[in-house]
Amino acid sequence: MASNKILVIDDTTVVRVKVREMLPPGNFQVLEAKDGLEGLNLIRQEKLGLIMLDFLLPKMSGWEVFQQIQSQPDLRKIPLVIMSGRKEEVTEKIIEPFEYFEFLGKPFDQKQLIGAIKSAMTKAKQPRQEPSQKVAAPAVNNAIAATSSSEGESAAQIQALNEKIAKMQAEIDGLKKQLAQVVTFIKQKIK
Repeated sequence: MASNKILVIDDTTVVRVKVREMLPPGNFQVLEAKDGLEGLNLIRQEKLGLIMLDFLLPKMSGWEVFQQIQSQPDLRKIPLVIMSGRKEEVTEKIIEPFEYFEFLGKPFDQKQLIGAIKSAMTKAKQPRQEPSQKVAAPAVNNAIAATSSSEGESAAQIQALNEKIAKMQAEIDGLKKQLAQVVTFIKQKIK
């Protein structure tokens, strides 16, 4: 059997080693990345059979890596397992049910790891719609898919997501204004 390349992107050495040790020997070549930027570079350079992505990473977060993967059709086809010790951090950004990737909560055992990998492989084979160019497109698409029971529910969820986006944008604008004030204050003190 040909060796399958698995990329484990996690800032914790223990987790990377644990994944390597839990996989059946001889079947997989495990590549490791300690931050999101290094991981994204390996994703672009290597022909991968699976990506295991921690959600909280230095240099570039798992969320940012996920968005980069989703924005490129060839990368979206790679089976993906998102790992986190706090599932709510993932569900804040990506609405359940997770259609195209598998979630693996930390800590995990070998049975959970193998189950997550098998599930991710199955999910990656499912046909999917092309996402729109908006940043929030994965969340909106998942919200629509999650509520196929009625159009009213979908519209309500989309409206709620749009309101959250508007609220976050207002917060960002407020923070930018505060930052500009701080910079002005510092410049005045330096003179």
